[in-house]
Amino acid sequence: MRATGTRRNETLRILVVEDDIRIATPVATALRRQKHIVDVAFEGEAALQLGEVHPHDMVILDIMLPGIDGFEVCRSLRAGGSQAMILMMTARDGVRDKVRALDDGADDYVVKPFAMPELLARVRALQRRATEGRLSVIAHGQLAFDQATGEFSYREQRLELTRSEHAMLELMVRSPRRVFSSEHFYERIASIDQRGTPSTVKTHIANIRKKLRSAGGSADAIVSVYGFGYRLADA
Repeated sequence: MRATGTRRNETLRILVVEDDIRIATPVATALRRQKHIVDVAFEGEAALQLGEVHPHDMVILDIMLPGIDGFEVCRSLRAGGSQAMILMMTARDGVRDKVRALDDGADDYVVKPFAMPELLARVRALQRRATEGRLSVIAHGQLAFDQATGEFSYREQRLELTRSEHAMLELMVRSPRRVFSSEHFYERIASIDQRGTPSTVKTHIANIRKKLRSAGGSADAIVSVYGFGYRLADA
């Protein structure tokens, strides 16, 4: 996913998951008027597929969906390492559903029918919360990424990384369970290393592994998933 530490007025990429077009359309329109980039999915499986193609900063997710319901979509996103802000929409005002949504990984919820100003206010509140958490450190085992300084360390030993290595490791530490293909890495670093090619990704991975080993890490700190790509080893 993209960095969760967003500035208050920053444009977000938001995924609206709602099977009722009478709700999805006005929500998407209102968000676009706030200068956000909005994708819309009408069922859970489509939402998960869109999330793979376009990492989102926020997901506005209905619970009652055809096929995979909102609870399962939320769990799947979190299990895949997504750090997107998740705002659940529910037509059920029961405490049990709210508790379940939060336990499954949602950040907030809104009960339908809702007034559009309330929904937009909740979006802004989640943005502020993300901004407040911007200075936090993302940790995966002994590997730590300080979002304030942009520095990586392993066992409190600073890692000296090239810009391309840094960009690739940041992708992995933000979504540690996700498998990233060489093509995905290359798209991320193409603007940094214009002379690179998809084949140079393997070289960058080897260099990151070497630097992690030098800091006391395992030789298998980055796992190769045959035919798919790379991910961080389980912490």
